[in-house]
Amino acid sequence: MNNFFRRTLTGAWIVIFVLGGFWLHPLTFVLAGLVILAGTQYEYLIMIRNTGVKPQLVPGMITGTASYLLATLIAAGILPVKFFLVLIPVMLFIMIVELYRRQEKPFDSLAHTFFSVLYTGIPLSMFPFAAFSRSGLDSILPHRLEMFSPGIIIGFFLLIWANDTGAYLAGVSFGKHKLFERISPKKTWEGFFGGVLLVVIVAWLLSSWLGVVGRTQWIIIALIVSVAGTYGDLIESMLKRSLGVKDSGNIMPGHGGFLDRFDSAIISFPLVYLFIALFG
Repeated sequence: MNNFFRRTLTGAWIVIFVLGGFWLHPLTFVLAGLVILAGTQYEYLIMIRNTGVKPQLVPGMITGTASYLLATLIAAGILPVKFFLVLIPVMLFIMIVELYRRQEKPFDSLAHTFFSVLYTGIPLSMFPFAAFSRSGLDSILPHRLEMFSPGIIIGFFLLIWANDTGAYLAGVSFGKHKLFERISPKKTWEGFFGGVLLVVIVAWLLSSWLGVVGRTQWIIIALIVSVAGTYGDLIESMLKRSLGVKDSGNIMPGHGGFLDRFDSAIISFPLVYLFIALFG
């Protein structure tokens, strides 16, 4: 199959999965976020394992999954916030387990195990707090929750895709000045500003429909997405260069892996949520 059509078909499935999963119902919202978290964290740990360092794959993923599920239950008002303390004995357990693994570099193993949670688990565990107990864009299917809106997450991903599209089109058409050639030779300043322009326009057009926060806040969110999302892409490129790999995985033909597709979201969403929490 032609690479262009393969990328297009895979891209369409990614859009359906993200929009459908987060928008359909609170339960599918939770499952969509969990799949993205598990996919990105697994790819990170496997890439590190391929270098010879042996992070704790299963305990690391259990910790990431637990952080997401606890965040969901707390955001939905089912558990009090103090239940996050459950993660403390889990992290201590990981350190104790390392004593018995007899790895050549045990602290390299621990560092990558914990960083997989910091890099993917914690940022994506903020998703539920942006949806539960909020009003705005309704889910497609009815539910019994008094307040739930996927508007922030739906808008967030639409803005990421708008930024990527604007950056690609402007970069291909006008790109001459390299943005960060040492890490990503194809990125240009023209592409970056093309992404900023399109993402602000999309935020202005969709703000009333998405709701949750006002138009001014959505435009600020768009700027955060554009700047932080670009850094997210660069950070993942730095990771792959340091490990000597082209893609984080091959589960998405023509698009690489989960980390390749959601690197911008991992870095930009914590800042988006911080802005919403403080000023939304």
